Amino acid sequence: MTWALLGLGLAILAAAAYVNYVNLAEAFGPGPPHYGRTTNMDKWSDPIPFLLAIDAAAVAALVVLGALLWRVRRG
Repeated sequence: MTWALLGLGLAILAAAAYVNYVNLAEAFGPGPPHYGRTTNMDKWSDPIPFLLAIDAAAVAALVVLGALLWRVRRG
């Protein structure tokens, strides 16, 4: 049970990190935001609020898993 909870926590952490990386790389790209994308800047939206919500959900899930792991380990 302990290893399963640790694995689930790592999976949640990895998924949140992947979502953050993909969205930030797509939004900001490899350089200043105006390189090659000036025609679509009117359609650009800031991904930070969405990512903050994802990160808050991941942190909440990790806190719940940590509390459950604490209960399991204490017996």
